[in-house]
Amino acid sequence: MGVLGKEPLEIKKDLREGRITVAVYGMGRVGLPIAVAWLRAGAKVIGVDINHGIVESLNHGKIPFDDEPGMKEGIEMGIKERRFYATSDGIEASKTSDVKIVVVATTLNAQKKLDNKNLVSAAENIGKGLKKGDAVIVECTVPPLTTELLVKRILEEKSGLKAEEDFVLAYSPERIYMGQALKDIEENYPKVVGGVGPKSTEVVASLYECIAKKGVVRLKRAREAEASKVFEGIYRDVNIALVNELAKFCDSAGIDFMEARSAANSQPFCHLHLPGIGVGGLCIPVYPHFVTSLADDLGLEMHLTKCARSVNESMPEYTFGLMKKVLDRIGLELRKAKVGVLGLSFRGDVSDIRQSPAVEFINLIRNQVAAVRAYDPFVRSVDGIDTSENLEDLLMWADVLVVATDHSTFKGLDLRRFGRALAVVDGRNVIDPQLLPKNSTYVGIGRLQTFFYKS
Repeated sequence: MGVLGKEPLEIKKDLREGRITVAVYGMGRVGLPIAVAWLRAGAKVIGVDINHGIVESLNHGKIPFDDEPGMKEGIEMGIKERRFYATSDGIEASKTSDVKIVVVATTLNAQKKLDNKNLVSAAENIGKGLKKGDAVIVECTVPPLTTELLVKRILEEKSGLKAEEDFVLAYSPERIYMGQALKDIEENYPKVVGGVGPKSTEVVASLYECIAKKGVVRLKRAREAEASKVFEGIYRDVNIALVNELAKFCDSAGIDFMEARSAANSQPFCHLHLPGIGVGGLCIPVYPHFVTSLADDLGLEMHLTKCARSVNESMPEYTFGLMKKVLDRIGLELRKAKVGVLGLSFRGDVSDIRQSPAVEFINLIRNQVAAVRAYDPFVRSVDGIDTSENLEDLLMWADVLVVATDHSTFKGLDLRRFGRALAVVDGRNVIDPQLLPKNSTYVGIGRLQTFFYKS
């Protein structure tokens, strides 16, 4: 059927009435919520993934994670209404669908540049099944110019068709915060769309107007849309690096960073983020490299962006230094210490451990201490890491606790019920020292002046 050449109202009507089929390439933490959003808008959806286990599970209504609201119900609805199925055949999915959305994982290679093998593979499969009138949308985060220079070339070479004449091609960045992905797609943010030409922009914008309740921001080209996505991540990385540096200053100067931050943020033009043990996930630690590597190719030095990344990458080591100070305070040798780590995921209230600073911290200290063990209510096991089944066991076992993840269950945790004093290194500033047992030792990042606490 296709969508190119149709008026916006016709596109929207066809979508609502199930006459448009959308193939989503990549059924991970981003692709699956996107698929559910299109199902809820009325489309037929094909989930495409190279992992046969994920495909089989989805076809039986099972999803690979349980910390994203609405996923299971959405897939079950799609199966029941015969509007959803999953496959590993990307070429056939392209032949069968009108709209193809690429949201495969984009990571870094050894040179910290885009590892584009997943993107290239998906584009090649789509190109082999591409038909006149179809729409292709790239949603995974990529360096600026990727859609126009790489994806467009592959699609045209494999299909023999021309973008803007025979099919439309646009970039529209996913804007998802893990744990609330579906709400973000449908309600929280406007959708950004930039096509390789005006036809592409308008067709894809018309499609997304059926999904995003806050509307669509139309950009003149795909490259501006790509830049907007990586700029969001770099903004956060730089601001987190700033507060990490300020927190280190506070530790050296005997200043309570959290108190100073609260006062500073009472001024509306100041919005200091929170310091921490590190920045994880496949977003913020990755996106700066997409820009700096391209800048290197262009002969431009990105001093601030590179410096921020370096500061944030140093935080597990800095937290280790705080832990050694605590051990000195309680008179315990590093090599004899049993270290309990609270949290394994890279961010609070999710189960994702990809590029987690908690895991990095454990790997950093494991050969320098007697033993290290972790507890995470969302992550039951990680290969190569000893874990406790409950928090109480970890607290009774450990000589020193390191808070590595800001789970809600850790915030305001009342530990006074434990009879013995605790030694705590708060890598997320979520523990209230007033809620520790008597004679406990506490230090947070930016709060070294509260070094020794007595109730």
